Amino acid sequence: MTVNNAFPALWSCVVLGLVPASAAELRQPTQDAFDRYIRSTESRLSQQVKRGGAFLWVEGSPERMSEIRKGTALTQPWNKEGEMEVPDGLIHDWVGAVFIPGVTLEMTLALVQNYDRHKEIYRPEVVDSRLLSRQGNDFQVYLRLLKKKVITVVLNTRHDVRYFPLDKQRWYSRSYSTRITEVRNPGEANETELPPGEGHGFLWRLYSYWKFQETGDGVIVECQAISLTRSVPRGLGWLVEPIIRNLPRESLANTLGATRAALVK
Repeated sequence: MTVNNAFPALWSCVVLGLVPASAAELRQPTQDAFDRYIRSTESRLSQQVKRGGAFLWVEGSPERMSEIRKGTALTQPWNKEGEMEVPDGLIHDWVGAVFIPGVTLEMTLALVQNYDRHKEIYRPEVVDSRLLSRQGNDFQVYLRLLKKKVITVVLNTRHDVRYFPLDKQRWYSRSYSTRITEVRNPGEANETELPPGEGHGFLWRLYSYWKFQETGDGVIVECQAISLTRSVPRGLGWLVEPIIRNLPRESLANTLGATRAALVK
């Protein structure tokens, strides 16, 4: 699913009822830096598939493979601490994997492609979900996301998801956010969306790259999630930093864990 997997946005409450976070605006240099990072990532992933070498990240380490075999939803930063500073923003890059015993690739894909059920499978982070359209292995998806960490954030998001079969045991997918908007007063009569790129900048972009491999006794699901957020503002780091720096990793771990839990009954 890419899915990701997972994802944030509106500022619907105030910490201690008093302190709002400062607004941020997505600017062109920030977008350009993210686009360059994505091009570099996709070039590496493309070469990885073409070379026919190790398909999975966990295959590069016996320790990683041992951990997921124990049932752990393993997550690690792709480089350094999982983030990179860009003009007026941060790129977050985390990779993770989970092993799901006793299931097939077909069963796993059927679950992650059932986007109408994502609001059940991935709650409480996914408040609402809807398949907008499908053409073969191409999906257009709507997700409403909720994050709570010191503050409450709600986002309306749309995603373009495409799946690619490699062989009978291996598939991969990529998911691009195509629209992310903060929601003001979610669920109320006066609910409104801010224009894309405006608001508090807790999530501007979310791209994810998924891999699925059947092993004979189950399926390994792997995801690399790359997101773009605002940078940490001066004076409000205590308020904004937890949601900006911690939620990308936590969202990925929760998504992988929920996928496993939905299939292991």
